[in-house]
Amino acid sequence: MNFNSQTFISSRKSKTFNNPERFIEGWYWVIPSRNLRVGEVKPMTLLGRELVIYRGKDRRVVTCDAYCPHMGAHLAEGKVEGNELRCLFHRWKFDAEGICIDIPCLDEPLPIKLKTWPTAEKYGMIWVWTGEFPQQPLPFFPELEHKDCDVSFGPRLVMNCHPHVVAINGIDAQHFGTVHKMLSEIIFEKQELNHNAITFSNTTYSGEDSFLIKLIRPFSKSPVTCSICYWYGTIGMVTISVDFLRIHVMYAMRLLEGGKTEAQTWAIIKKRKGILGWLYNRIVLKLTEIVGSHFIQDDIKIFQTIRYELKTPLKADQSIMQFINHLERQKPLIWGTWNFVRSHHGEIKENHEKWRESMSND
Repeated sequence: MNFNSQTFISSRKSKTFNNPERFIEGWYWVIPSRNLRVGEVKPMTLLGRELVIYRGKDRRVVTCDAYCPHMGAHLAEGKVEGNELRCLFHRWKFDAEGICIDIPCLDEPLPIKLKTWPTAEKYGMIWVWTGEFPQQPLPFFPELEHKDCDVSFGPRLVMNCHPHVVAINGIDAQHFGTVHKMLSEIIFEKQELNHNAITFSNTTYSGEDSFLIKLIRPFSKSPVTCSICYWYGTIGMVTISVDFLRIHVMYAMRLLEGGKTEAQTWAIIKKRKGILGWLYNRIVLKLTEIVGSHFIQDDIKIFQTIRYELKTPLKADQSIMQFINHLERQKPLIWGTWNFVRSHHGEIKENHEKWRESMSND
């Protein structure tokens, strides 16, 4: 591939990547689990669609469209009764599957169903699948699967660029040297896990001037291994490893109106028994918070002013192009309606073949 080609974007412009009107069908974060109590209902706008979420008596979280199918009253004004939701206006009642089970002025309810969306909880977060049926499990760290975890949430951030642009920051090999002063050459190895997930891994041997290496060196002289698994182009699952220490961080993003990003980061670690286990986890989570805050400070300045357009790709940008290529093969939905971009299905397939031709990734 000619990495200096000026035609990289102009002749083969992506259809989904950095497109303010599209996102990938998948799991998206809603709010931390701790922010929704039993019997509580809340309004939520997710990817341009107005929703309500509530937690029933059985502690299960339900997500449905925001407006009552009778006269359009907002259901966040209603009340949770057991595991059902009752509208404030005319008191229609819907169960956890959205089926109307009570209309006070009728002996029998009408055969009406409120639109509900697949909802789950993992790593202290509530997630919603933006299609009819989940095609993938919730994103996970393999070594933490089926284990109880402690989590520590960072600040929620809004940035003036698309989530896809924020995502590629984690595999932008050049910026680790220019922004974060990690002087060693960074080469990412990719592995596509499935249609919606791709992993990039790197081992850093030097870079003694970087904050991360200085922080770790008193504890270990071993190389630092970092892997990032991307799901749906908007969830980054980072694992940093050195000897006995493993740090897990998630950063989940969602598209806002105008192509902006709302992002939430949090650190995750397996629960440990006893006071020493609790203390160990607090130290590791705090260390993760320090490292994450340091790294993101300079990046945020860039994200607030960037107008992303990759016109002159270099060999060092190979991971970014692999990420875009992977993203373009996923199912695109329209922001606000969550409808599939059906009219461009053939175009997307053709575009994918062009990207494969033009970017020899392996």
